[in-house]
Amino acid sequence: MDRYIGYIKVASGKMKFKELLSLRVYILLFFLISSLIVINPDLSILFGQKEGVTITNIAKGSPALFIGLQNPKERTLPRNLEVIQELNNQPIKTKTDYYNIIDVLSYNDTIKIKTNKKTYDPFIKGNLSITVIEPPTTNLIKGLDLQGGTRVILKPEEKITQQEIENLRDNINYRLNVYGLSDITVRISKDLLGDYFVIIEIAGATKEDIRELVTKQGKFEAKIGDEVVFVGGEKDIVYVCKNDGSCSGIRQCDDSSQKVSCSFEFVIQLSQKAAKRHAEVTSTLEINTTAGREYLSKTLDLYLDDKLIDSLQISADLKGQEATRIAISGPGFGDNNEEALRDAISNMNRLQTVLITGSLPFKLNIVKMDNISPTLGEAFTQNIFLVTLLSILAVVIVLYIRYRRIALCLPVIMTMFSELLIILGFAAILRYNLDLAAIAGIIAAIGTGVDDQVIILDETLRGEAHLNIKQRIKRAFFVIFAAYATIVVAMLPLLRAGAGLLTGFAITTILGVSIGVFITRPAYSAVIRTILEAKETNRKE
Repeated sequence: MDRYIGYIKVASGKMKFKELLSLRVYILLFFLISSLIVINPDLSILFGQKEGVTITNIAKGSPALFIGLQNPKERTLPRNLEVIQELNNQPIKTKTDYYNIIDVLSYNDTIKIKTNKKTYDPFIKGNLSITVIEPPTTNLIKGLDLQGGTRVILKPEEKITQQEIENLRDNINYRLNVYGLSDITVRISKDLLGDYFVIIEIAGATKEDIRELVTKQGKFEAKIGDEVVFVGGEKDIVYVCKNDGSCSGIRQCDDSSQKVSCSFEFVIQLSQKAAKRHAEVTSTLEINTTAGREYLSKTLDLYLDDKLIDSLQISADLKGQEATRIAISGPGFGDNNEEALRDAISNMNRLQTVLITGSLPFKLNIVKMDNISPTLGEAFTQNIFLVTLLSILAVVIVLYIRYRRIALCLPVIMTMFSELLIILGFAAILRYNLDLAAIAGIIAAIGTGVDDQVIILDETLRGEAHLNIKQRIKRAFFVIFAAYATIVVAMLPLLRAGAGLLTGFAITTILGVSIGVFITRPAYSAVIRTILEAKETNRKE
């Protein structure tokens, strides 16, 4: 009677398990273990131990930056990000807990933050501008399709060079970061016709936010009469007060009319050159008296994209003076106090952003804009998981019907899961966003892997009789490498087709078939060869 302990049953023979562990299998095991370490699944969540919120972005100028909190580095894996555990000694378990505390704080309130790494001393809140998410359960990064957000594809109105599109990308990225948006991906794509595109993906942002920030050039001009005194950007403006309650914020709200209005104000510092222009223009103005106060005869008019947004009285004592400190103000409107306050804050942030970053060098047109809700993204994730399981089940059934031997089907199934794990491991270490296109590429690569394994099986089982098993496997690999080269060549045009929307599919397909051909197929063929050679040996005995 055959004993199964330490053996794999093959037909009427038996084979020691250690005989399967060739060098190729050891290489596969190395990549499997490495992938599992990189993906780093969080098992504590199964026991309800995961609490807190993970910091993904801190807006430029946030007071949190001045007490030691830092923005995550670009290559930081999600599981290594800092987690806020307490605010003002109140435990934080979910995002709701975090925002419930933050929303009731005013500009002058203090706040103390405790994270999984350090406790930060109390500081004046201002506008905290920290973006948080639920703690990641793995180091895999979900793309926009799976976590929700906004994707915008932009195309410059005119033909531009590669250097110009790179400068444009950097400007847009800077502008979005200054505005306070987080989880931003800004990348360049070039189609087969040579046209450049800028693709922006932002989790949690609305279409309105993006449209205002990237479709308008943001040309800011401050004029006295017809004379331009200063413009937005580093050329004329050396400092813009942002997220500091002492020199930036909402000053008052008025609900005396049907529309509620709130006014904002913040301080900027001009360069010496801009200050001289201010002195030259104001030196010729007359002084008028209004309501007992003396002002110059002309106002400082603020224009954003050639539209007047506010006019400021100029105090008489600034006549002919090289003023470097200017207070900028503007309104916000709404049907109630909350809407007006929100509109004023939004207008202030947008104006501050333009003053800091300057105008975009080119006018951009929106080619495509998508907005995906987090709920829909979660449904996509569940459907993908279900479809993957059904696909694997279908493959198992077909393989068993064809070969009628579970010992030959099991390596195929194990190889499928191995390829999936290794592909995800590479995606984690490369911090590649897994969107629907990328996941479709993974499924296609694994499907191609099953085809290759069937080729190996058929060739070894039903190949030419005068060839030994090793020679049959070599013949199978000739077909596999030819198919691999064809797939890679076929995927190359997709790297640029469709303004980059198919790039994820192409990259994960190439990555998947490469992992299969150079890591999992050799290990699979070594296992099959060992199994079949053991069978032949037992038959001869």
